[in-house]
Amino acid sequence: MNPVYLDNQATTPLAPEVFDAMLPWLKDSFGNPHSPHMMGRKAAAAVEVAREQIAGLLPRGGRVIFTGSATEAINLAMGAARTQPGRNGIAVIDTEHAAVRDTALWYGTQGFETRLLPVDPQGLLLLEELEASLGPQSALVGAMLVNNEIGVIQPIERIAAMAHRVGALVLCDAVQGFGRIALPQQADLIALSGHKIYGPKGIGALWVRDGIDIPPLIHGGGQEQGIRSGTLSPALCAGLGAAAQLCAERQDADLAHITSLADKARSLFADWTVNGSLDQRYAGNLNIRREGLDVARLMSDVRAVAFSAGSACASGSGRPSHVLAALGLEPAAIKSSIRLGFGRYNNVEDVERAAGLINQAAEKQLS
Repeated sequence: MNPVYLDNQATTPLAPEVFDAMLPWLKDSFGNPHSPHMMGRKAAAAVEVAREQIAGLLPRGGRVIFTGSATEAINLAMGAARTQPGRNGIAVIDTEHAAVRDTALWYGTQGFETRLLPVDPQGLLLLEELEASLGPQSALVGAMLVNNEIGVIQPIERIAAMAHRVGALVLCDAVQGFGRIALPQQADLIALSGHKIYGPKGIGALWVRDGIDIPPLIHGGGQEQGIRSGTLSPALCAGLGAAAQLCAERQDADLAHITSLADKARSLFADWTVNGSLDQRYAGNLNIRREGLDVARLMSDVRAVAFSAGSACASGSGRPSHVLAALGLEPAAIKSSIRLGFGRYNNVEDVERAAGLINQAAEKQLS
């Protein structure tokens, strides 16, 4: 029997429709989309169709730039801070993904003033702290739509309004929210990833509001609007486009299905404490803890369920979760926390089986 897969924040399975959309560009239609001949033009047309499919889920008045990942998209977006004359202030929420947080801290070594904004015990940004950090020097504010570890949804529109009052740009890491919930209409830069929405790994995108200048991160042949040199993969672009269109078509049904799974899981893990806001959260992410539990041992004991103790990107670092630490949790509480991620292809039987195995192993360990 295959393991129950409940780690949809780390990655999602490839949708069958996405596989079908990619296949032609991996076989006979292998032309370079930057070539002028018929095969190249055909591949280029597929890239542009995908771009429009992705744009359909994004605000109007902007452009989509393909990247190799959301991390690349975020690094590209952060370069916008360099284009704000007389401004050197960067503020990001302390619970941001490392792609934003660590990049912002690196900018702090390059002549920028970087500030990590604290959250309350529910994981929500303390807006008064943001207000205090903003001023004429502010260049960019980074705010995640849905937190990858605890699922908390930040008030991006309010954050954007505050940032725009002082002329700062707003970068939204929408990796965990794109295709799942409504996107903020006031963000200036939005990053997304293919493999979080039942699309392929190895591709992401950055949406840039019209009028915003983005310096190139990768130099070379000038492909992808002169911003991101390198040959695009029509297969990956088509896969991301198909995944985005499928999300648009299924968004309401997916959310209803995943919410029902989350409600079931909450009832089966009634003895556990939820990390993060109970109300301002995406239902597909359930981060819970149980006092005294050793999660590393739990994961070893429950091999029949694929779940995690936090971000896949930090799983090998040995560092405790900076997200849970920002909530004020002690190290012991952090080490007793697990993350369950529900997706389109899970069902109630998956949740029941996983809960039974995890609870059984937890009881055995605690006894």
